Amino acid sequence: MRSDEFVNLHVHTEYSLLDGACRIKELISRVKELGQTAVAITDHGNMYGAVEFWNTARAEGIKPVIGCEVYVARRTRHDREPKLDSSPYHLILLCENNEGYRNLVKLVSIASTEGFYNKPRVDLELLKKYHSGLICLSACLAGEIPRLLTDGHYDEAKELALKYRDIFGADNYFIEIQNHGIREELKILPLLYKLSSETGIPLAATNDCHYIKKSDAEMQNVLLCIQTGKTIDEP
Repeated sequence: MRSDEFVNLHVHTEYSLLDGACRIKELISRVKELGQTAVAITDHGNMYGAVEFWNTARAEGIKPVIGCEVYVARRTRHDREPKLDSSPYHLILLCENNEGYRNLVKLVSIASTEGFYNKPRVDLELLKKYHSGLICLSACLAGEIPRLLTDGHYDEAKELALKYRDIFGADNYFIEIQNHGIREELKILPLLYKLSSETGIPLAATNDCHYIKKSDAEMQNVLLCIQTGKTIDEP
């Protein structure tokens, strides 16, 4: 892989139910069409598409990066108080090797069997136990660090970033940056740059991909309407 090549490391396929609109076969075809040599799968809280994704990518000569956007409990995976625990944070985990794949399977499984509360949830205890072989990105606006920065808690965000670096290791933890022109993203981008500069934690630029082509936006909007019980006429 060329050092200057961009790889999409935050991608939601059709297995991010009622959210992702990237069908795996079409996704891999588009990656190949763009001349890219690798792509990740990071569906919400599950790895249902991992085998299909792996086989399809390999057949087309594309390097598959298996991952997941896990939900992290605000406290522990065992806590279930509506006001405190119903809105977990997002976190991107990517498999670096076979050990990482086994650990990600373990994390995703325990998230459903032990941590499920509205969403399948992991917690810091599990991340510390099953971190080996995994690369971690701090996630989108729904990640804990972006939320802290959005709420004006820079010092707490910095402390948390250092904690995650200690868990995953200096070479396996990245501050994720995104720019989709969203007001909240533009607000915290300078803070994410500052955080990286002050801690030495490297940046990873991603797109929060939920569909493949611009023309697919309308279809993905319909999926979101079904998920949220809204109509396409609502703003």
